[in-house]
Amino acid sequence: MGRVYNFSAGPSMLPEAVLEKAAKQMIDYEGCGMSVMEMSHRSADYEAIIGRAESLLRELMNIPDNYKVLFLQGGASSQFAMIPLNLFKKSKKADFVITGQWSKKAASEAAKYGSVNKIASSEDKIFSYIPKLDASKFDKDADFFHITYNNTIYGTRYTTLPDTGDVPLVADISSIALSEPIDVSKFGLLYAGAQKNMGPAGVTVVIIREDLIGSVLEGTPTMFDYKIHADNDSMYNTPPTYAIYMCMLVFEWLKELGGIDAMYKINQEKAKILYDYLDSSSMFRGTVEKEDRSLMNVPFVTDSDELNAKFIKEAKARGFVNLKGHRSVGGMRASIYNAMPVEGVKALVEFMKEFEENNK
Repeated sequence: MGRVYNFSAGPSMLPEAVLEKAAKQMIDYEGCGMSVMEMSHRSADYEAIIGRAESLLRELMNIPDNYKVLFLQGGASSQFAMIPLNLFKKSKKADFVITGQWSKKAASEAAKYGSVNKIASSEDKIFSYIPKLDASKFDKDADFFHITYNNTIYGTRYTTLPDTGDVPLVADISSIALSEPIDVSKFGLLYAGAQKNMGPAGVTVVIIREDLIGSVLEGTPTMFDYKIHADNDSMYNTPPTYAIYMCMLVFEWLKELGGIDAMYKINQEKAKILYDYLDSSSMFRGTVEKEDRSLMNVPFVTDSDELNAKFIKEAKARGFVNLKGHRSVGGMRASIYNAMPVEGVKALVEFMKEFEENNK
């Protein structure tokens, strides 16, 4: 079988150019006589790789100089604990907006270390929208305010950020990083699991303002202290070396494409193709309120569980894989991250039209 169109929510597809370059360098990385997998993270060759990865990410995201970029392990889920352990400095209180499974888990973890104020939730409608926020409910004494920028499972995304004043805004950007411009300066901390748009699973990127580093709760494990990682350039212990190298290749690919602005235009085009069809179809329908639709994750359903299952089975046979939706939503979900080409979305829509015609 040739390459399929992989609509997985993560780990997701990677750009073919990146995979081809990694394959060529697998045995011998740029004449050093070994694979990146075999390198000492203390070697000059590897220090150049992680340094370039950080430099490229800073350039792509226009990260200000007063922010640290950390390449960590443990997935975005480890940040649910790491953030309150490092940011609960004064009041030990935090505001959370609950827009899906991941924000619920983040709030639950933070509650182990301090007080969590749930500003709003969209759980009443299976997280199919981003709730409107009442600023009077914001806690001005909170140590941080947390949002999940894009909700991978439910297919929603923020289009307007809350104004939190002097309270640091913290965002999980796992499934939206590098897909559209983000003004880093509006945030105290951004974090992302890499396995959507940045690279393979295994590395978590944290972008944190320097003034938020350096004060942790008593008893915080050494490995959960941002200052330890910042002071050691993300190499306090052995980092996920190969995953970071792959991120570097993805960053190079994105830069050659024209950067995040160019990628954003492509992502808007892909999403429009799919949403326009869903809005016109008599069989398929999207599950998210239009104003809050994600450009990355597109859940959709028919009115029949049997028809959903048939579609997923036939789609897989035609080379459109990992379209099954999350169990909490059902139906289907097409994740159309950066590496998904426009042609892949067009081909999926053509298949959906064919399926609809054949199953009237």
